[in-house]
Amino acid sequence: MLRKSLFCLFFLSCVQVSFGQDIDSIAFVNAKWKSSRIAKKTRVFTHHFNTKNLFSANQHISYIEVSSSKRAPAFSIANEIKVLKPTSEFGKNNAALAAINGTFFDIRNGGSVDLIKQNGKITNHNRLENEKRSAHQQAAVVISNGRLSIKKWDGTADWEQRLPDTDIMVSGPLLSINQREEMLDSSPFNSNRHPRTAVGTRPDGKVILLVIDGRSSNSYGASLPELSKIMRWLGCTSAINLDGGGSSTLWVSTFPENGVVNFPCDNKLWDHAGERKVANTLLLKTRP
Repeated sequence: MLRKSLFCLFFLSCVQVSFGQDIDSIAFVNAKWKSSRIAKKTRVFTHHFNTKNLFSANQHISYIEVSSSKRAPAFSIANEIKVLKPTSEFGKNNAALAAINGTFFDIRNGGSVDLIKQNGKITNHNRLENEKRSAHQQAAVVISNGRLSIKKWDGTADWEQRLPDTDIMVSGPLLSINQREEMLDSSPFNSNRHPRTAVGTRPDGKVILLVIDGRSSNSYGASLPELSKIMRWLGCTSAINLDGGGSSTLWVSTFPENGVVNFPCDNKLWDHAGERKVANTLLLKTRP
């Protein structure tokens, strides 16, 4: 009898988990996303889940979808060694179409704490803790000829230095790679909800640049497992987490509110003025 009761409880819990996941995925797929074209083969999408209908919480999500077409904009990296600047300023100063905040950095002294390579030259190296890589130093966004892809650390000490790509931004944790979900530990950074920034690639070559707002009753933010689900629902077979929290910003040159699409939380207000100054960004630029 006890064994039968335990089996019934286990079965019901599995059904409830599956049902909850189905509700979230259905809510996400059926959302009436606002969409606008910002360049050739490039669109920006936004939606506010404002009835606590995504992960039982309010969520505001913004993302850019970039085609693999040769006519689509090119990706590049903008980086400062010491100076910190808002994502919007990086975008404007580099005549970009769009920008999203990049990898982790030293808030007090400036500079990326993860390797950055620009135009074939390494400008920042990984800052190791106790001679070990952190979770945000085990994957990278790489760019060659304006095309973006995601790569996983191979376990060697000089992995990213041997990559042939001209532009590299080390970051993480890696969420998935080539249709395989990565294991995420239960650390607070992973399991708690925060504003998040992510990049994903689809089998058709499209690239997703995504921001989830957080730390507000209007948008709670996401855990990394939740972020991983969202990227999967968008069709990404590889996805990587970038710096989040107050850094999370998506900027588009043609948008109002200084171009800031989302609601950065560094000023603790639900507006578009709460950008945090960052050390690096990913840019979308018109091809020559």
